[in-house]
Amino acid sequence: MKLWGRKNSVNVKKPAWCAAELGVELERVDLGGPFGGLGTPEFLAKNPNGLIPCLEDGELVLWESHSIVRYLADAHGAGRLASDSAAARARCGMWMDWALGKMAEPYRDLIMNLVRGTPETRDEAAIERGLAGFEQALRIADGTLARQPWLSGETFGVGDIPLGAYAYLWFTLDIERPELPNVGAWYEKLTQRSAYREHVMLPIS
Repeated sequence: MKLWGRKNSVNVKKPAWCAAELGVELERVDLGGPFGGLGTPEFLAKNPNGLIPCLEDGELVLWESHSIVRYLADAHGAGRLASDSAAARARCGMWMDWALGKMAEPYRDLIMNLVRGTPETRDEAAIERGLAGFEQALRIADGTLARQPWLSGETFGVGDIPLGAYAYLWFTLDIERPELPNVGAWYEKLTQRSAYREHVMLPIS
């Protein structure tokens, strides 16, 4: 399998981390950001959106990071990361969709201003909006994690991957963070996973 996209993209981190958890070999091809290449005819033939990540598995081509994560777990997981139970799979999917809806915009606000911006170009309103959005979402996750060890349920699964990828920025930035003990404990468990350390805990840029 081949995964197109630069390794420090949050959306590339999700399938790369998932594949490593499953022991699935991926050939990753740098694309996007400083590497460019998103608008070439060759890549647009794979993903007409001109975005990363993009996965090739034989004749199958997939884009959208969460769809790729689901596919990897379904096709190559052998029961790992995704349950055979329809209800359990739906709950994982719920958290995956929730993370995309709640976290993508706050993540973009913070990384574009606190990481890639300069003091002269920073949008303070966007920073405040990003901090508030992160906190609001993490408080929701904290409530669930008070009742169960993982967003996916009793064991780590695909439902934890999207928020885990976004949360690394939150816990790495030099910002004031509210006390969220259950999210903190969950994040600490993520940092103990070798696949998370290898594919998510990268220099932020």
